Amino acid sequence: MEPIISPSILSADFANLERDITKLKEAGARWVHVDVMDGHFVPNITIGAPVVKSLRKITDLTLDVHLMISDPKKYVSDFIHAGSDIITFHLEAQSDLTLDIIKEIKTAKKLAGLSIKPKTPASAIEKYIPYLDLVLIMTVEPGFGGQKFIHECVQKIADIKEYARIYKKDNLYIQVDGGINNKTSKICTKLGANSLVAGSYIFNSDNIKLAIQSLCK
Repeated sequence: MEPIISPSILSADFANLERDITKLKEAGARWVHVDVMDGHFVPNITIGAPVVKSLRKITDLTLDVHLMISDPKKYVSDFIHAGSDIITFHLEAQSDLTLDIIKEIKTAKKLAGLSIKPKTPASAIEKYIPYLDLVLIMTVEPGFGGQKFIHECVQKIADIKEYARIYKKDNLYIQVDGGINNKTSKICTKLGANSLVAGSYIFNSDNIKLAIQSLCK
């Protein structure tokens, strides 16, 4: 099965988001990745729940929202009500509240995702696998687009795939974000990734449709 490509609007034209998201849909994308950064958990500030709410009004693509924020418990309700379909937050943000946040997302009938930074081992996330719909493995330090792929992170893909087998989570999305292109995508999918996030590779290409297709081959 081909991986689900989730183009990141971090690399889109923020003055023309509706246009760029329409281009993604026309190019065959099913998901759109929305990077939310607070300038505290990561050294950059992007968008919040009001923008997600606006995006919900102009697209029926799956809104794959990635919260790179230090207090996901405080804000997760805002993103639920804004119309997110998938909400992923970081294990490193509020580890003591991780299960509570997952349950809040699931109670709202949304898909719950948990992400880990490059230096966090896959073993740190194992106990949450039974409750999750998605695991996001960062292969760059979160905060900015266009970074170089960290090859040392890829073993975590295989580790998460093994955890999914152990806990009989056949439908778990194993997503990879950071430095994804037509070469690194193949490394990831070979190890078991079934969803890939790509921003600059897609939006900086001459042909968005071909760029997306190149990540699936």
